[in-house]
Amino acid sequence: MPRTKNAVKLLDRLTGDDDALKSGIAAAKVNIEVAQMICAARTDAGLSQRELAEMIGTRQPVIARLEAADYEGHSLTMLRRIADALNQRLEVRFVPRKPSSIRPLR
Repeated sequence: MPRTKNAVKLLDRLTGDDDALKSGIAAAKVNIEVAQMICAARTDAGLSQRELAEMIGTRQPVIARLEAADYEGHSLTMLRRIADALNQRLEVRFVPRKPSSIRPLR
């Protein structure tokens, strides 16, 4: 088998035909992206976690949890509150999948 540095190809090799594992990877990717989005928006606004928490009426540990890559409880309500506090508009979109063997949750 030829060597590769392509992450998708590496994941395909590691997961084989394990659909449950592939679904878990797809879900984890979404959680990571949301956490990164929150952290980037907050830091771009020049705010600490504590400052953002105060703006939306919560506590700093809540923001830390939302920015954690393994957190699975992101809600649209909380994302809207963060977007409003940062004077941002929240967009949730469905986009066509890129060809890949990683399948979404069913």
